[in-house]
Amino acid sequence: MAGSKRDKIKMTPEEVASYLADNFKVQVATVGRDGEPHLVTMFYTLLDGKIAFTTYKASQKVLNLRRNPTMTCLVEDGDEYNDLRGVALYGRGLVIEDPGPRSKVGMVVGSRMAGLPVPEIGEPVDPVIAEGIEQALAKRVLIVMDPDRVVSWDHRKA
Repeated sequence: MAGSKRDKIKMTPEEVASYLADNFKVQVATVGRDGEPHLVTMFYTLLDGKIAFTTYKASQKVLNLRRNPTMTCLVEDGDEYNDLRGVALYGRGLVIEDPGPRSKVGMVVGSRMAGLPVPEIGEPVDPVIAEGIEQALAKRVLIVMDPDRVVSWDHRKA
């Protein structure tokens, strides 16, 4: 019986992709030095369909990922039980230093964080704004979630 309920509320791959594209906050868990979870909320965008965000090179999550790439991401919403939706992704957090993709993600996330109009990945950004974001990105790396397993639920389907 539980399996049928679980199957009933599971999102299709297309629904997962749409849900992740429509959201921008993700809870990110990495594994600390002593094995404890390190949990933070980050603003993200999708890069080639994968959750991506920038963070300081010296942040705890980057130190954790360099030691152990295991990462879990959770995007969820809903206030009432029957409205709960979410996608949990289990896999590896890739630490990417390449300024090209870091800049693409940084322009989207940086614009959102600054309360500015949010461009699509690769869309041009006002040069003055872009310069400020690039300066902020100099001390950052790109993290991309490379999932092995995706679990989803949408209680509105029940």
